[in-house]
Parts: sequence; structure tokens; C-alpha cells
Amino acid sequence: MHRNGPSRDVDESELTVTPPEEQAAGVTAVAVALKRSVEEMGVIRTVRTLARVNQVHGFDCPGCAWPEPTDHRRPAEFCENGAKAVAEEATLRTVTPEFFATHSIAQLSTKSGYWLGQQGRLTHPMVLRPGDTHYRAIAWDEAYQLIAEQLNALASPDEAVFYTSGRTANETAFLYQLLVRSYGTNNLPDCSNMCHESSGAALSSSIGIGKGSVSIDDFQAADLIIVAGQNPGTNHPRMLSALAAAKAGGARIIAVNPLPETGLLGFRDPQTVKGVTTGVTIADDFLQIRLGGDLALFQALGRLLLEAEDRAPGTVIDREFVDTHCAGYAEYEKNIRTVDFATVLAATGLNMAELEHTAELFARSRTIIICWAMGLTQQSHAVATIEEATNLLLLRGMIGKPGAGVCPVRGHSNVQGDRTMGIWEKMPDTFLDALDREFGITSPRAHGLDTVAAIGAMRAGRAKVFVGMGGNFVSATPDTTVTEAALRSCALTVQISTKLNRSHVVHGRTALILPTLGRTDADIRSGVRQQVSVEDSMSMVHLSTGRLKPVSDQLRSEVAIVCELAQRLLGADHPVPWARFAQDYDTIRDAIALVVPGCADYNRKVRQRNGFQLPHPPRDRREFRTATGKANFAVNALTWTPVPEGRLVLQTLRSHDQYNTTIYGLDDRYRGVHGGRKVVLVHPDDIAAFGFADGELVDVISEWTDGTERRVTGFRLVSYPTPRGNAAAYYPETNPLVPLEHVAARSNTPVSKAVTVRLEPSTA
Repeated sequence: MHRNGPSRDVDESELTVTPPEEQAAGVTAVAVALKRSVEEMGVIRTVRTLARVNQVHGFDCPGCAWPEPTDHRRPAEFCENGAKAVAEEATLRTVTPEFFATHSIAQLSTKSGYWLGQQGRLTHPMVLRPGDTHYRAIAWDEAYQLIAEQLNALASPDEAVFYTSGRTANETAFLYQLLVRSYGTNNLPDCSNMCHESSGAALSSSIGIGKGSVSIDDFQAADLIIVAGQNPGTNHPRMLSALAAAKAGGARIIAVNPLPETGLLGFRDPQTVKGVTTGVTIADDFLQIRLGGDLALFQALGRLLLEAEDRAPGTVIDREFVDTHCAGYAEYEKNIRTVDFATVLAATGLNMAELEHTAELFARSRTIIICWAMGLTQQSHAVATIEEATNLLLLRGMIGKPGAGVCPVRGHSNVQGDRTMGIWEKMPDTFLDALDREFGITSPRAHGLDTVAAIGAMRAGRAKVFVGMGGNFVSATPDTTVTEAALRSCALTVQISTKLNRSHVVHGRTALILPTLGRTDADIRSGVRQQVSVEDSMSMVHLSTGRLKPVSDQLRSEVAIVCELAQRLLGADHPVPWARFAQDYDTIRDAIALVVPGCADYNRKVRQRNGFQLPHPPRDRREFRTATGKANFAVNALTWTPVPEGRLVLQTLRSHDQYNTTIYGLDDRYRGVHGGRKVVLVHPDDIAAFGFADGELVDVISEWTDGTERRVTGFRLVSYPTPRGNAAAYYPETNPLVPLEHVAARSNTPVSKAVTVRLEPSTA
């Protein structure tokens, strides 16, 4: 039974604030998850669907990329936000052609992203032609023909941009990049450009591969776990179970973050007796660091470790590992001994006792894991920061050792897999050579556009067609006004989507919406149920099988859409067997096995109980495929983010009721924000110093080096225990404040964790 979405939009005047919660998850999380699921899916569909989330023969959660246990999986192998993600996708609410006939683009443009997403699943291909006020239904063949005509009319394939969301499965990603390169461009920006691109750049330079070096089992063997710039309680809630288990096994956990996040302070696992009754404290130590101070922290710890080695030679630095497997140690040592502690204290907001205590834990721990997420990767000096964290592990010999290593915690459920499958504007020639040999094509070798460069190209008129494979490009990207103008300048925008979002109402002169199957939907081809595969944060690849009846017979799988478009765009005589791929996904995996490193015998290995783990030379055999043939100590200047007088440094972040750009609801109960989203969290002393009062409405204005100012209006001040001089607010509402040019050195990632702002009385 299909349903209509809610008619009422967000009313920020109803926003209320309560004290932040002290413990995450628990019975409350169960109640919220079930309530949302039943509202969206109904009782029977809820029971059938949640029982299959992250199970061996079920489907992979469309939320985060945290891995599943390799031994025993619990009956509920999902978290509150995973249940919300499933409910969003498996909803019975639908957006039909009748919906679009009722709602004009002008009307939809006034709605919030939350309202748009709550309307339900898209059911039919839709088109908006020049001069139209409403989307209208279009046949699939006609839609493909329209896209092919527009692409083939371009002066160069490089005038098209092909974006990918991290939800896209391996099979689709592989075929999508094959289509794009067969067409003739490497313009393959993806959501990784905006999140862990900095991690990839740093780790590739330091250890020769841009992925984490730990597995889920390593957490059980760790003595010390650092969780830096990350909020697991909201963004990766199942990680809390792994941390709790590690702590029960004797691990010490240090949280490094500007905000005291609830999940790291207290955790109630609703599937254990203790979780229902008392819960556990996850973080033994909380280093409340200022925004942008992480590099200074890691460098200070490096100096303290060297000095500890001076006092007791042979007890701190793993000389055998450093001498055998590392390059650049002498240069690193020379640089790090000059680190000025006074500058470090100013940069971090910490004190010497905290630094010395942390260094002591580093020195005496036999196994160390460092985890991080966007709090590190979206700083202007993000790459250097991650290199300095890696330097600490190299000093202690913590790469290629059980219970130790680097752990960049990925966000979207297959963002790492997409990159493995070739979704990158700078894939190496070895990959492209293999692709060409297998399919008889000639892939372009010139590097393409990343996300920031793609927006710039569309803005300048150098890119005229935008194709989005999933995601919500408008709401995920920085500098919203600029991004929206860039998309509106395109001749054609194509969004391949499951649900309505802001990117459908910010469109080119002609716009298409192509509705696709989701992770939970049954994908039947020629009477056979198809499966797709995904890769988690720790390089484990496993199958995912949807079983729900699709909400419309007009939905097509992403694989089918790519293959059918390729045949229309590239012609019937193209050497790639698109029709065969569309009918049998095993044949796609056979092709992946011949092209993608580490994927030999893909079809057999992925059907093992836990799938298979991709090779990782530093982890597996301490082999480092860098220019030096060794792990490289990096040398970086001590860079941090000072707060200008009368200003704040703002970070954008998620609420507990959202995942990336998908807004599930309006309650960030962990931070005590209910019924709205337009808040800015500021230290009470800063609020008073600026002459404001808690609860007052303000405008937030960002300032950029070229003198340009950007403004968002009508935000409520919330007194919150942030570091002095720092502030926080939700995205995408504050994405307009992030300048397109404000990017991290060496990764070009938008800097959403260091935006200089001032506050003014609200003009709203």
C-alpha cells in the first residue's frame, strides 16, 4: 500500500533546546528506530527488512561503511541510524507523475531538503524541458536518446561531468567508469573528493596505499585506540560496539575532538544486559582540541616520543622497523625536535600535562590504532595532519602488526569500493591499460575533474552536461550559491536517484530524473535474482541481496541504466558486451577479476561467508609501494588555525537525525536540539563577549581572503561546551558559507572544518 509524504515543512520557530544527553544508544535508540521504521514501512515490512540488514544472506546497510563482525553476527546487526537509512529507502511513500503535476518546480524550490526527502520513492522517469514549469513523465528509451544526443553534440567529451555517490555498488561503479572512459573522458568526480581524499593523498605518500591498514579483528588486539575528529555515536554507531569490546579486552581509548560527543562519553548497547542497565564509558581520556590543532598535537607527541627515547634508548622507537622499512627518519627527527610547545598549546588549547600523559600512553602501548574521519580530512592542512598521525605509528612500528595501524573511517557504504572499481579522475595508467586490454577500448589518459574543479568548469561554461549517479550533489558540495548557479548553467542535468532531493529542483536547461532500485529492492533479471557487492572501510568485499518488491515496475537497476544508456550512446557495435552485463551480474564480476588489482577469482571469493579482504601490502607483508620502496616519514611545517579577533572558526557537521545530506528527522537529541536545524553552537563566554544572549537569532557571515562574504540568516545561538573561538552548525544549511576555493592543500577537499565567520543580529 503506497502512501503520501507529509505536507508540513520544517518550522524553525518550534525549535527547542535541552541539555545534551550523556549516553548514546540504549532503549531510546531502539524505540526511535522502530517508530521511524513502522511510520515509513509498516509493521510487516519493518520486521522482514531489519532482520536482513548486514546479515550474511541479506543486504548491506545503505548507511555507513563500518564492517561486519567476522565471527558471530547478532540478530540486530544494525544501529539506530542504519534503521533510519533502511526505512528511508524501503518506505511505502511514493513520488509519482501525479505528484509532479501537482507541484511545480517553483513550489518545490521553496521546500526544505527534509521535506523533499520525506515525500518518498521516485516511481517514473521524469523530464523537465526548457520552458516547462513541471516535470513530466518520459519513456526510458526517450530519456536515453535525449542523453545520447546531448552528449554526442558536445565539442569534446570533457564537456561532460559524471558524478558518483558512495552508495553505488561495485558492479555499477565498474560499468559506469567503463562507460565514461569509453565515451572519452576521465571527468569522474565522486563524494570521496569531499571526504577522505585527504586520507588517500596522505597514506599513499606515507605507506603506498590510500586505505586503512586494520581489520575489525585488530580492535580486539589493540592496547591504545585514538579516535580523532570523529563522532561514532552519530556517524558510525556500530563502531561503538567494537570500541566497547576492545575496552573490555583492556584497550585504552582517547577521544580527540572539539566537541564532547555523547557516543564517546557513554554508550548503552541495547543488546547487552549492561547496556540496558548502566552502559559503559568509551573514552578514558578526552582531549578537547581546537579546530585545526590536530597537526600540532601529533607533532608535539612526536617530539615527546623522541625525548622519551633519549631518556631510555631502545625502549620507545622501534629502531628495527624504522631502519628496515622506513625512509626520511633523519629529516623527520630534525624537524620534529624543533616543535615549539608554546605554539602547540596555543594551537590545540590543551595543556602540557595532557600532552605528556598521551605521549606516555603512546610510548608504553604495544599496539596502537589511530582512527579518524572528517574532523581531520576537511582541514586546510588535512594531508599533513594525517601524515603526522602516520609518522607516530611509524615511530612505534605500528604498521603491518596485529592490533595496530591506520584506520580512516569511511562514511557512505561503498565509497571505498567505488574508488577501487575505478571511480577516480586520476586512475593510474596500469588500471587503464588493463581496462583497454580487456575491452578493446582506448581510455583517455589526461586526468579529469574532481568535484571542486567540476563545479568551476560548469560555472565557467566549460562543462555543459552533468550526470549524477546517486547522491545529492547540490547539498553535498560547498558554496551552495555558486554550485547551484553552475548546475543551472548546464544544457542538461541527469540525476539517477531513489528519492526526491534538492538536486532535482536545481537543474539545467533540460533535466532528467531516472528512478533506480535501492539496496533493499529485489533486482530480477531474466527471472534470476541478482546480487551486488560492496567494500567496507577495512577492504572487506561482500555481497548484498535486495528482496523487497520495488514500489514501481518503472524502476531500473543502476546496472541496467548504465548498460542501456551505453548501448544508445556508444552504438551497437561497441566492443563492451553491455547487453550481457545487464542480464547477468556474475559476468560483470568476471570482468572485474581481470581488470581490478586484488579481485582475481572474484565470483568465488565474494560468495564466501564473510566475502574476502582485498590485498594491502603494508598490512600483509610490510611492503610499501612508494617512490622510495619504503614507508616515508613526512616533514611538515607546524600549521594551525588561529582565530581572528572578533571572529569564530566554524565547523559544519551532521545532526544525529541525518546521514550525509539525507535528513531523517529534526531531533539531534545527543546535543539537545529538537524540532529544527538552524542552530549555531558557541561557547557561552564567546556569546557573552560578542554581546549576544543564548537563544538569540543571528546571521552567520563567512569571510574569505578575497574579501567576499557569504551569509546565512536566522540561526539560533545555542550555548555549548565548544573550545573558545570555535563554533559548529549543521550542513547542508551552512554549506553556503564554505568558499569553493577554500580547499585542503594536496587533496583539493573542501575545508568545512575551518571557516572564519562573524555573527550579526538576524536580518531574517
